[in-house]
Amino acid sequence: MAIEKKDIEEVASDLKGVFEDFKKKNDQELEAIKSEKGKLGDQVEKLNEKLGDIDKLKAELEKELKAAKRPGVTGGEGVDEHKTAFYQFLRKGVDDGLADLERKAVQTTTNPDGGFAVPEELDRTLLELLKDESPMRNVCSQITVGSPDYKKLVNLGGAGSGWVGETDPRPTTGTPTLAQLQATMGEIYANPQATQTSLDDVFFNVEDWISTEVAREFAEKEGHAFLLGDGSKKPKGILANTLTTEADKDRAFGSLQKILSGQAGNFSGDNLIDLIFSLKKGYRNGALFMMTNLTQSKVRKFKDSEGNYLWQPGLQLGQPSTLLGYGIEENEDMPEAEADANSILFGNFKRGYLIVDRMGTRVLRDPYTNKPYVGFYTTKRTGGMLLDSNAIKALTLSA
Repeated sequence: MAIEKKDIEEVASDLKGVFEDFKKKNDQELEAIKSEKGKLGDQVEKLNEKLGDIDKLKAELEKELKAAKRPGVTGGEGVDEHKTAFYQFLRKGVDDGLADLERKAVQTTTNPDGGFAVPEELDRTLLELLKDESPMRNVCSQITVGSPDYKKLVNLGGAGSGWVGETDPRPTTGTPTLAQLQATMGEIYANPQATQTSLDDVFFNVEDWISTEVAREFAEKEGHAFLLGDGSKKPKGILANTLTTEADKDRAFGSLQKILSGQAGNFSGDNLIDLIFSLKKGYRNGALFMMTNLTQSKVRKFKDSEGNYLWQPGLQLGQPSTLLGYGIEENEDMPEAEADANSILFGNFKRGYLIVDRMGTRVLRDPYTNKPYVGFYTTKRTGGMLLDSNAIKALTLSA
């Protein structure tokens, strides 16, 4: 069924109605608590949950509408032949001439023992699906490279300067400090299985099935690594870096600043404001919050001193829901609101973290190991690195 603008407008209307009901019930509950006459907690929580579901539905509908309007990828010289031969390889295991077509299409050396390179169009589709599935790919910068590793030079400043009189000598100042960053890389794999009977069925879309299955597996593993990975055979995640309470001017490059909530396992709206303004003004343009669904349900109840809710629903097409005027990226890999947990991140993730993909996804067809199933051992080399440790801040729920 095609997604239309009016479908999203109907969901947005529902979102507005539920939000008004939620505010009314939550305000009644607060008044009831004050007057000790009882609670409306169950109704508030049900409306809060429904609010989250409708908000998520609106975001998914907008994503589908955007995908439907995305132009198709046009093939270059040799690309169409490569695609046809590759799909024949997936269905029948026939690889006659595939190695030569791969070399022409992707201009890379071929290693049949390691499988065949996925055609460019399918590889791009896979990355698009990964972006849709992974919260980290939605908000972080991404780059595709042709080498197994990636390094980047960063200027840390420190050239030095001073004041002099008109005729005073000009002493030499210090040189700028350069640091070399290197992405921690790892190979991620998936091995979806299908029967040969299903592969022989002309109505079975094998390329779409592999893209979806692999994207789901990769996105789950990748997303966790980009946030929490320890850097051993996998990317080093944002929260795996050193966290300290030192401000930007005092903190060592490569370590993140954490803002303490002052309450073990809990936080307030004032903490969120402190978190926002711990980020320099230049980073706040394009910044957003990252938290779990449960943490988001908690912040929906927060109000300012004038009784206005800090969370506001996005009621227009393309307008996301906001918290204190900033977007929210829901990520279930984030720590929940517990004592000493880094439960909320805020920052400009595109400036703060880089995801690195090595060009080409490879597939090895295996009809022997798990008969009667055919396995498609799919591998991709990917990595990540913290680009700018001033661009992302963490709220730590500690006293």
